[in-house]
Amino acid sequence: MPLQFKLLCYFLLFGGIILIILWVFQSFFLESFYTISKTSQVERNASVISKSIQENKNVQETIENIASYNNLSVYVYDSNSLFNLIYDCEYDNPSTALKLEYHDVYGYYKDASDNGGHYMCITSNDDAKIARQRLANMLGTQSTDDTAKSQIHFRSNENESSQNMVYADIIGMDNGRECFLIITSSITPLSNTVEIIKGQMLMVSIVFIMLSVIFSLYASHRIAKPISKTNTSAKELAKKNYDVNFNATGYLEVEELNNTLNYAKTELAATEKLQQELIANISHDLRTPLTMITGYGEVMRDLPGENTPENIQIIIDEATRLSSLVNDLLDLSKIQSGAIQPDKHTFCLTDSINNIFQRYAKLIEQDGFNITFESNENVYVNADELKISQVIYNLVNNAINHVGDDKTVIVTQKVKDKKVVVEVTDHGEGIPADKLEYIWERYYKVDKEHKRGVIGTGLGLSIVKSILDSHNAHYGVRSTPGKGSTFWFELEYVSVKKLRQNKKQ
Repeated sequence: MPLQFKLLCYFLLFGGIILIILWVFQSFFLESFYTISKTSQVERNASVISKSIQENKNVQETIENIASYNNLSVYVYDSNSLFNLIYDCEYDNPSTALKLEYHDVYGYYKDASDNGGHYMCITSNDDAKIARQRLANMLGTQSTDDTAKSQIHFRSNENESSQNMVYADIIGMDNGRECFLIITSSITPLSNTVEIIKGQMLMVSIVFIMLSVIFSLYASHRIAKPISKTNTSAKELAKKNYDVNFNATGYLEVEELNNTLNYAKTELAATEKLQQELIANISHDLRTPLTMITGYGEVMRDLPGENTPENIQIIIDEATRLSSLVNDLLDLSKIQSGAIQPDKHTFCLTDSINNIFQRYAKLIEQDGFNITFESNENVYVNADELKISQVIYNLVNNAINHVGDDKTVIVTQKVKDKKVVVEVTDHGEGIPADKLEYIWERYYKVDKEHKRGVIGTGLGLSIVKSILDSHNAHYGVRSTPGKGSTFWFELEYVSVKKLRQNKKQ
C-alpha cells in the first residue's frame, strides 16, 4: 500500500474519531456537564456571599450583584431569631424564586446540618406535587394548588421539565451568631438546546469531513512527495547511475536519509572505479608472467640449444610469481569473509622476524638493499604465528617497493606499556596526509599508474589490515611526503614469567 494512501487513511480516521467524540459528548454528556458546571458556579458564588457576610462588608450589594449577574435568587436568614429573613434578592425569574415558610427553611437547615453545614439538591415540578400531597395529608385536606402554593417548598412555572437547584449553607459568625444562606438557580431544560446543537453539529460535521478530505489529500501528498522522490532516485542508483542526486527536502529525517544516500552513492562510485582499476592491475600482473612463461617455452621448443637452466629458472620464477598472486587473492577473500580464523598460540616474535629476514638475503646481496632489524630483547606474543609472519612480510615488501634512493628499510621491535610494537620504516616518497586513511582499502592505490612491484602482488596492505583486524590489534601509519613512511602494529606482550607458569601447568 503506498505511503500517501496510508497517510490519507490515517488522517481521515483521525478526523472521524474527533467527530465521534464530539457527537458522543453532546448527545450523552451535555446535560451532566451542564449540571456539574451549574453546581460549581453556585458553590463559588455561595462562598463569596458567605465571606461577605462573615466580614459584614457590603452584603446586600454583593448579593444583588451576584444574583443579577448569575440569574440567582438569594436568601439569608438569622438562625438565632427563628429564621428571620435579613437579606434577600429574588432575580426577576419565576423559576429561580422560592416562597419559603418557616418549616421550609427549617427543613433545609436540618438537611444542611446533617450534611456538615452544606446541602444541595435539585427539585422539579414533580417534587412540588409530592410536597403538596404530603402537606395536604398532614392538614387533612385535599391537595390543590390554591391551598398548598403558599406552603410548598418552592414556586415553579408550569413547564413540567423545569428544575431548580437549591444550595443551603450554615454560616458561623465571629460573635457566636449563625446565619443560614439559601441560593436557588434555574436549570434550563436542554432538550430544545440539544436538538439545535445536533442540527448545528450535522452541518459542522459535513463541513469538517469535506475539509478533512481536502487537508488529508494535501498533507499526505506533501509528506509522501519527498520520500517518493528519494525512492525514484534510489531506483536509479540501483541501476548504477551514479550521476543521480538525492536532494529531496521537507523534513529532517528525509534530509538525513538523502545525505546518507549521497554519501553511499559517492562511495559506490569510488568503489566501482577502484574495482575496475584492480581488475586492470591484476590482469596485467597475471598476463605478464603468463606471457613470459609462454615466450620462453616457445623459444626452448623451437630453438636448439635454448633449453638452458637459466631459461627454465625464468619460467619457474614467473610461475611462482603467478601462484603467489593467486594465493594472495584467495587469502584476502577468505580472511575478509571470516572463513579463516586466527589460530593463536604463544611464540617468540623476535625469532619469527629473524626467520623472515632470511628470505631477503639474496635481495640484499644482489640489489644492494639495506634491510635491518632492531630489537633489544626476545619477546613473546599470543597470536597466529603464520598470519603475523605474513603481516611482517607484506609490510617489508611494501617498504621495498617504495624504498628511497638509499634502499634502506628498518624494522624495529619495542616493548611499551605491556604492548609489543613493530615498526617498518622506509625513506621513500611518503604518502600525502589526505590519502593516509584510504591506503588500507582493498581497491585503493596512492599511485594510480600501475607498476609491477619488485616483490609481492600489490595486495599486501589489504591482507595486513584483514589479519590485524581478525586479531583485534591496533595498527596505523605515519608518513611525511618526501621523507618516507612508517607502518606499525602492536600486539599483547606475554611476559617470560607468565610463559614459564603456563609451561608448568
